Amino acid sequence: MLQATDIAKSFGDHEVLRGISLDVERGELISLIGPSGCGKSTFLRCLNFLEHPDAGRVCIEGVTLESNKHWHRKDEAQAHRLRAHVGMVFQSFNLFPHRNVLDNVMMAPLQVKKMEYEKARAIASELLEKVGLATVKNRYPDRLSGGQKQRAAIARALAMKPSVMLYDEPTSALDPELSEEVLSVMRALDEEGMTQIVVTHDMRFARAASDRVLYLEEGQIVESGDPDVMFVHPREARTRRFLRTLL
Repeated sequence: MLQATDIAKSFGDHEVLRGISLDVERGELISLIGPSGCGKSTFLRCLNFLEHPDAGRVCIEGVTLESNKHWHRKDEAQAHRLRAHVGMVFQSFNLFPHRNVLDNVMMAPLQVKKMEYEKARAIASELLEKVGLATVKNRYPDRLSGGQKQRAAIARALAMKPSVMLYDEPTSALDPELSEEVLSVMRALDEEGMTQIVVTHDMRFARAASDRVLYLEEGQIVESGDPDVMFVHPREARTRRFLRTLL
């Protein structure tokens, strides 16, 4: 349901991504791991063209967008169609501080999908129940814990009914207890069949929850495979060296 082909990206003279390709099956949970600066987050942002790759092609649910140097209005329209299938959760939550939790979740369906207010409210309330925030739906973000903010961000992304969820280090700013609140929501979504791609430094989660783990280094996929194999008997010396520093 998602195919990325030969994704390349440079910032000035620094080559961040060197022709990465990835096929994702519906319902997979894939973890991207690797040292800081290896291109994980950039690759994630290229999947929905929040970052324009210098080269490559992305296809999600039959919507294909190919990078080119001459970006036109029709390309931006196609990017909007592609993003309609993608939910994105950021490390820093990015909730609107002047809106309560319920309004944050309702906003995109109301503004983007032009959904009727009562329907949007019902969907938002259901999602907040799903992520365990029904009792704080009228609070503003500054009255939430970090774990609650991230779960609200997940509910907001789910409100657009995406086909795939992308997470950019969703627990890196949280302590272990709050991290577990967020990870439990992601596990529940996995059980429901949601396709998810996660950039993470949480090796425990990557091993326990992933269907597949990809190790990136210097802008390339060094190794990918079943997490139990990757974490016990990685094939590549670079993967072994990285995991040895963390485990």
